[in-house]
Amino acid sequence: MAAVTTALAIGAGATAIGGAVQSGQEHKAMRSARSAKGRAALKVKQLQDGRPRVPNPAESVSNLAGLSQDLTDQMSNPFANMGVATKAAEIQFEQTDIALANSLDTMMASGAGAGGATALAQAALKSKQGIAANIEAQESKNEQLKAQGEQALQAAKVDEQRRLQSIAISEGQREQAADMQGQMYQFNLEEDRRNSDISYWISKETGAAQRQAQARANRNAATAGIMTGLGSMATSVAMAGMAPAPATTTSDRRMKKNIKLIGKSNSGLNIYAFEYINKMLGEGIFQGVMSDEIPQEAVVNHIDGYDRVNYSKIDVEFKRIS
Repeated sequence: MAAVTTALAIGAGATAIGGAVQSGQEHKAMRSARSAKGRAALKVKQLQDGRPRVPNPAESVSNLAGLSQDLTDQMSNPFANMGVATKAAEIQFEQTDIALANSLDTMMASGAGAGGATALAQAALKSKQGIAANIEAQESKNEQLKAQGEQALQAAKVDEQRRLQSIAISEGQREQAADMQGQMYQFNLEEDRRNSDISYWISKETGAAQRQAQARANRNAATAGIMTGLGSMATSVAMAGMAPAPATTTSDRRMKKNIKLIGKSNSGLNIYAFEYINKMLGEGIFQGVMSDEIPQEAVVNHIDGYDRVNYSKIDVEFKRIS
């Protein structure tokens, strides 16, 4: 029987030690995950705070009215200074007068009468009038054609100036539209990249938080294993008829929640009501003390890093009250 109880005690001790080792490892993993979560959260905040100002593409738009010009100074009336062409008619008149004089001289030399001279003079006058009218009509027509050509040339120049202005304004509008589109494209691309980075670091933060929670759960489970092993060891000792070790109870403040002061003992120790964070240590509301507030001789420093209390050395009863 003694051998069996000894074996049980050894096994329980191994369970307690293994739980302590695992609890320490999980605690380190939990702290590492907490640090990783903090770094990821800081990176997310930096990326969010570093977002560029949303641009206003239209703020660079300029007024293109200056590209238009008043073209009225290039316009004129080519018909305003048209004159009557008389120089050619004067030349024809002189030539006719010379021919008439020569004819009269011939008639006088030949002894022709006055009637013949009169008829000759009338014929010469009519010829002069016809010549003058013909020349005048040709000169007038030429001037009119010249004026029309000048008018057409001026109209073509004005149209060309208008075409060039239209091209300049249209090109200016195109450049401004392209600049606005380019600004928005660049901003959207940078925003997409930044959002992608933020999503990445948020996923890192979420993963670290999950690892932290899992490590905490694993640590609590390991702590519960320690308590189970210690309880088994005490039972084994009792079965072997050996003097049992002092009964201790987990009273570390870090393993409790909803802590409320409910009274004081005769020796002045604070008495609390609390719950265990790890339900494997007990469910419900318990009465007891905090290990950091009692005399050190009643405190048992355990290998798992959490204090126990030997309630046999203080005047407070540990019990479940609900």
